[in-house]
Amino acid sequence: MKYIGAHVSASGGVFNAPINAKEIGANAFALFTKNQRRWQAKPLDDLTVRKFKANCEKLGYSADQILPHDSYLINLGHPETENLQKSRDAFLDEMQRCELLGLKYLNFHPGSHLKKIDEAACLTRIAESIDWALGQTQDVIAVIECTAGQGSNLGHSFEQLAAIIEQVEDKSRVGVCLDTCHMFAAGYDLRTAEACDNTFGNFASTVGFDHLFGMHLNDSKGGLNSRLDRHHSLGKGEIGLECFQWLMQDERFNGIPLVLETIEPEIWADEIQMLRRFELGEAA
Repeated sequence: MKYIGAHVSASGGVFNAPINAKEIGANAFALFTKNQRRWQAKPLDDLTVRKFKANCEKLGYSADQILPHDSYLINLGHPETENLQKSRDAFLDEMQRCELLGLKYLNFHPGSHLKKIDEAACLTRIAESIDWALGQTQDVIAVIECTAGQGSNLGHSFEQLAAIIEQVEDKSRVGVCLDTCHMFAAGYDLRTAEACDNTFGNFASTVGFDHLFGMHLNDSKGGLNSRLDRHHSLGKGEIGLECFQWLMQDERFNGIPLVLETIEPEIWADEIQMLRRFELGEAA
């Protein structure tokens, strides 16, 4: 079964996110558990946690269907000691928030070397940061999001994702979120069924589907290998719809959150329904 949804607003409290997801016909959703552009956040109080869990249970969302995302400010590969620790502390706080809410995953961008350390050292530092946080939490899985490769950001190749996972001590608590826009911008072709066969065959042999815990489904404003993190609505960008038809027909993507981050929230309900038609084998 495909869990299809969108990254919905948690404005007014995280307990509103499942309500917002239900309103667009989603059976999965992503959310920020705090303001994604600030380092600090008010701790989650008991009432907020109870209301979030109650709404999830009432509306039929299990932890398998929810993909929380951490702050955009965090850089787990930061080359400077003080800023690295600041990022680690913030990441740990995000994981602990997920623990309180009964969530299974935490999706995050891996980090950037800022042209101050080499790529291999930065990948090792990211893995060490993950280990540091996992050692102080239980159950929550660290889910590394692939990037578009803009600037000095790492995680844009399957080999880099695999290198991070290889260096994490508890491999049962680390995995990957693939973003179709990011993949395409990083040079992985997704425009045809044949291209998808090749790209995901590469992923299977390099990282492995046992480490795939979520996806972001986005078309791309930028072209193949453009390194531009510019999302578009499904079928309106450079990837096109054939990729998403192919994904919906492949059982390897069952049972994980498949989350829209497309640029027109007003048509998310329509995009979700289109993806469900694809799952049933209907044409675009």
